Amino acid sequence: MDLVTHGMRLHADPSRVVVRPFHIAQKGGGRTERLVREVLAMTAAEARAQLETVLKDFEARHWQTRRVFMTRYDQVEELLGLNGAEIGDERRQLIGAYFCHEYSYAAAALMNPSAVPHFDQSGMPAGSMRLLMSMRAVGEGHISSVAFREGIITEDRQLKLAPEPPFATATDMVTPGQDEEQPEGPVTIYRHRDSTLSGTVIFPITAAQSKGLEDLRIVQFQHDDESVEWIGTYTAYNGSVIQSELMRTRDFRAFDLVPMTGAASRNKGMALFPRKVGGQYMMMGRSDGENLFLLKSDTLTHWDDGAKILTPLFPWELVQIGNCGPPIELDEGWLVLTHGVGAMRKYSIGAALLDKNDPAKVLARTREPILAAKDQDREGYVPNVVYSCGAIRHGDQLFLPYGIADSSIGFAFVPIGELLAAMG
Repeated sequence: MDLVTHGMRLHADPSRVVVRPFHIAQKGGGRTERLVREVLAMTAAEARAQLETVLKDFEARHWQTRRVFMTRYDQVEELLGLNGAEIGDERRQLIGAYFCHEYSYAAAALMNPSAVPHFDQSGMPAGSMRLLMSMRAVGEGHISSVAFREGIITEDRQLKLAPEPPFATATDMVTPGQDEEQPEGPVTIYRHRDSTLSGTVIFPITAAQSKGLEDLRIVQFQHDDESVEWIGTYTAYNGSVIQSELMRTRDFRAFDLVPMTGAASRNKGMALFPRKVGGQYMMMGRSDGENLFLLKSDTLTHWDDGAKILTPLFPWELVQIGNCGPPIELDEGWLVLTHGVGAMRKYSIGAALLDKNDPAKVLARTREPILAAKDQDREGYVPNVVYSCGAIRHGDQLFLPYGIADSSIGFAFVPIGELLAAMG
């Protein structure tokens, strides 16, 4: 098979930092009130000198640092019932700074990408496509967040990534004071109007997500009314319990983060089909952690266990199999990229073809992996792993971004015709 791996790699980068909220008690009291009292007790000269020191250290490293401090102050003001008009801008910024910290969101790893067509295809030359890629970024405390990167793929299998902006920004919630210890349930977050997607990071918001948003599998979904929505499934992790959730957006400005219910939602690795099949929503899932299941539902948010359709069969996948992203619609059927785990916990990527009208029917699958950990791809935080959360079809090729050793990201192009021919 004429699989072409691209020479480009994306790696962890500790210099990519954002300002995040830090230690605020929702009901006030204790440290929160003490810090505010200490700042208010400073003379004007003392407060100005302290603020100048903070800005000297951090203003050049972040985008609109003063605005971030003022936004954080507003949250403290609402919580404690302060009167900002009496406090003054300098003290307000300084108070905000005491309730923020700098966080390196991709210091440990950048991995497990998924790709979808970009929402803006204007100006693209014939044969080229603008794409949007989500990535799992891992920072301090092994907390995972969602980062994005935009780019272009061409008809001659070239990849051109848009440059990252000098500053990264975290998505915001509109309601002041609502950035920590959120109750369970849907939340809506927003990309700042001046921030590019390539510089946007989605951090955990709710208690269920407190230790990470893991492995977003995003798909361009077409509804029955032909409207388009980008929907991603991801794993919310609180340090002990996992929960599958949805990320939904129509404009990549506002994002709804929605918990799912049902037996299947208590497992990892759910991947949504890009449209209804037979009048129902469908997903691939790994309900038992070992085999692949076809899940069906009348709603997007409730998923019970489905029918087992793929089990480990070949030596490279005998330990377990799972999906590598949402199914891709071809004339021949639904193409599902899979990951298999073999001896010595070596991960490989394969594929299966499902019937177009009845995806419970497996038409063919690859006997050998199409991509496996080898050579330089073996080394990293978790060695011997290649893993993807979603490829994209472009003409007669698959563009396949993939994680390497839970540490970095590589890219490959796979001829679809040759991939189908390799299936038995």
